[in-house]
Amino acid sequence: MNVAIIGASGYTGLELVKILITHSKFNISYIANSTGNINVQDLHPSLQGLIDMPVEIANAKEVAKVAKLAFLALPHKTSMSFAKELLDLGVKVVDLSADYRLELENYEKHYCPHEDKENISSAVYGLPEYYKNQLKDANLVANPGCYPTASLLALLPFVDYIDENSPIFIDAKSGVTGAGKKLNEITQFAHINENTHAYNPFKHRHMPEIQEKVKLLKDKDFSVNFVPHLIPVTRGMLVSVYASLKEEVDVEAILEKSYKNSEFVRVRNSAVDIKSTAGTNFCDIFVARNGKALFINSSIDNLLRGASSQAVVNANIMCGFEEDEGIPKIAYAP
Repeated sequence: MNVAIIGASGYTGLELVKILITHSKFNISYIANSTGNINVQDLHPSLQGLIDMPVEIANAKEVAKVAKLAFLALPHKTSMSFAKELLDLGVKVVDLSADYRLELENYEKHYCPHEDKENISSAVYGLPEYYKNQLKDANLVANPGCYPTASLLALLPFVDYIDENSPIFIDAKSGVTGAGKKLNEITQFAHINENTHAYNPFKHRHMPEIQEKVKLLKDKDFSVNFVPHLIPVTRGMLVSVYASLKEEVDVEAILEKSYKNSEFVRVRNSAVDIKSTAGTNFCDIFVARNGKALFINSSIDNLLRGASSQAVVNANIMCGFEEDEGIPKIAYAP
């Protein structure tokens, strides 16, 4: 099946190419960014000798001629117009931006006016453990980002057991690639090396996304307090969730039962680390409690499970392929 990658210049675009060049069902037929006029192996020298294909200037009509599905690795606020064009031309879309992840009112409150009100309501949120059946019939998938993926996979199994009168705190730490490829002050080596810091505490746009999905999936209105941090590693994400239980329950059994049939969630018996999931689509989760105090610990690769490999898993399900077809499972360790 022919697929297109739109937005090939960034880290997630590169990861998509790396996954798809060895995929047995998908064939890359079109690669594009905003400027074109370069070969993909010159755009990403690590691909030298692996793929020889020009990078085009993105054009929806040209995509529709050569591909049945497109991965959009475009910035927030710009993806929606291109997705609408592709959908009107009959091309399935997996969108890696935030443009279809939220309900309309919530999106416009935290981002900008939405240009594709027709399709935002029909987009399927691409968290396979909770939306697999809907993904099978989807034409548009809103691929979750790294922070909501790691946070929701950790939190959701326990929502029914958490005291609704107590706040939930999510402490999340991301590698520098989570900030994107474009250089800015906080990602410069002199700043981030041997340094770490919180940013947008209680104000980050992923906080309402996490709250919204908890409400939609579990019909619970929790006060979710989300604090992201940037840490001096290239890739990886570690999330720690703190909450209060209604009563003392067997949290390990709850976690095991929740993900016993999940291909890409691994339940661990000790606190998790980012090295064990780097380079894979796995989410590792550990849980512990002290009386009614609950601690949940999860780790993912922010570029893979938090973006590109999860996007390919979603595409696999959309197209009727095995969920794990072509998906990386071996960690970059040591």
